[in-house]
Amino acid sequence: MNEHGKYRELEEVLVAQATSDGDGVQLKRVFGGTDLARFDPFLMLDEFGSDKAKDYIGGFPSHPHRGFETVTYMLDGQMEHRDHMGNVGILGPGDVQWMKAGSGVIHSEMPKQKEGKMHGFQLWVNLPAAEKMGPATYNGIEANTIPSYQLDGVAIKSIAGELKVNGTQVSGAVTGLSTDPGYLDMSFSSDQQLAVDVPDGHTALVYVYTGSAVIGDSDYQLTEGRIARLSREGRLHLSASRDTKLLLLTGKPIGEPIAHRGPFVMNTMEEIHQAIRDYNEGTLV
Repeated sequence: MNEHGKYRELEEVLVAQATSDGDGVQLKRVFGGTDLARFDPFLMLDEFGSDKAKDYIGGFPSHPHRGFETVTYMLDGQMEHRDHMGNVGILGPGDVQWMKAGSGVIHSEMPKQKEGKMHGFQLWVNLPAAEKMGPATYNGIEANTIPSYQLDGVAIKSIAGELKVNGTQVSGAVTGLSTDPGYLDMSFSSDQQLAVDVPDGHTALVYVYTGSAVIGDSDYQLTEGRIARLSREGRLHLSASRDTKLLLLTGKPIGEPIAHRGPFVMNTMEEIHQAIRDYNEGTLV
C-alpha cells in the first residue's frame, strides 16, 4: 500500500515454452492456447530470436487471419511483410507492424537476411465481435516515429497506449483502439523502481526478456523468459535491476466468448468453421 492505494498483485507466472511456427521458425511461446480469458484482450505473445539462420530462414509464408490484430515488433534483423491488399513493408530494428485482420487478411512475413541475428516479438490482440468482420488494415510504424522517454535510468519505447509512468504521461504510437492496449518496451540502465497508473479493470502483463524484476511488494524474482499476470485493480509497481529489459502490456478486457483455431479467432465455433470454409473457397478476402 502507498498514498495512491493498493498495488497490483502477482497472480500468475508463466515460463515461455520453446516451439516452432511458420516454416520451422524457432521461437518461444510466452503465452497463448487455452483459457485465454485471463489474458483478455490479449491472445498470444511469441518471442523469436536467434543468430542462426536455420532457426528463422523459413519465415512465415502466406497464411490467413480473421478476427483479431497482429503486432510485430522487431529488435534485430529485417523481415518483409506482404499482404493481399498490396501492402509491402520492411521491418527493421525498432520497427512495428500493426495489422488488423478484421474479416480477413492473407499475408506473409519473410526474413530479408540470410545470416546474422533476428530478434523480435509478435503479439495477438483480440477484437470485439462488433469489429471482427470489419475491413482489414495495415499500419507500418518506423522506429524513429515511435515515442521514446527517458525516466531516471529507464528508457521507454511507447508502442501503444496512454499510461502514466512515475508521474510522466507516456503516449504511444498507436492509440484510440477499443481495447485500449498499452505496449511499452522498457530498458533499465540502473536499478530502478517504477509506478505505472493502469486503469482499474484492465489486464496487466509484464514479460522480462533480459535481466530480472520484482512486482509490487512480492519477493519473487521475475527472470528472463517469464511473464507475470497481475491482478486487475490498483497501481502497477515494479523494481528492476540494471540491464533488465521488459515488455509491459495493458488492455481493456472485451469480456466476450473466445473461439479459436489456428489463425482464426471468433466468438463461436460456427464462426470458426465459416472462416475455414471461406478460406478454402477463396472468399475469406
